[in-house]
Amino acid sequence: MIEGKMIAISVKDFFTKPMLKIAFLPLIITMFVLLVLFYSAADYGFDSLQVYIETTQNGQEVTIDPNAPFYYIWATTVIAFLFQYSVTSWLVGFLFYTIGTVFVMMFSVFTTIIIIGFLTPFILDIIQKRHYPEIKTNGFGNILSPLWVLLKSTIIMVVMFFLFMPLYFIPFINILAFNLPLYYFFHKLLNYDIASTILTKDEYAVIHSRKAAAFRGRTLFLYILSMIPFITLFTAVFYIIYLGHGYFQELKKIRSLEDSIINSSDKKQIEK
Repeated sequence: MIEGKMIAISVKDFFTKPMLKIAFLPLIITMFVLLVLFYSAADYGFDSLQVYIETTQNGQEVTIDPNAPFYYIWATTVIAFLFQYSVTSWLVGFLFYTIGTVFVMMFSVFTTIIIIGFLTPFILDIIQKRHYPEIKTNGFGNILSPLWVLLKSTIIMVVMFFLFMPLYFIPFINILAFNLPLYYFFHKLLNYDIASTILTKDEYAVIHSRKAAAFRGRTLFLYILSMIPFITLFTAVFYIIYLGHGYFQELKKIRSLEDSIINSSDKKQIEK
């Protein structure tokens, strides 16, 4: 199937009623988690700002509750020092909002991908019944395997972040160095969730050996799409649909080839 046609079919599938119902679940759960974290952090943030204001207005030293968490004490002290100067105040504010925005975007991507992993079987079942009723799925995944892949991918991603740290100070190259670990995590989780639901281990090995570059290209396209702020909250279901079509198409080719070999063998047996 031509790639453009596969994307068009995937978009059409995404805007069906069953898929739209599923699409709202990651949005609701992720936004709830983000709001809880935001209000928890904002509580300490406003306390730190209030301490700074009172200090600058009254000319008094900063007084911090000794029973407060260590990170709160450290943050309050640093903020009070940096905000004494307009230049450092502007720089801190710029870095805070820039890094905070990137963090929220990345966190929303990771959270949504993890959540959607639990919904993958339901999404692929709808796709299979709608487009590939003749194909019987036989996934090789189990309850613990997704957790193991998640843990392993997270560890490798963190290691890559540390290894690429010297590159973060080189313009333009730092963009690639920062995104490569994130893409690795994104690619591994999406591919495993879908492949382990549809294919056997042998079928996955065959497809991976033949079409690994094609699926990397697809996940790279989806990763770039996910960089649009908060779009993953709505389109994670589309990622599963699109890659699911890709795996179903390759599985269809393998099964057709196997059937033709079997039929050819049977025909030879009859002729003998």
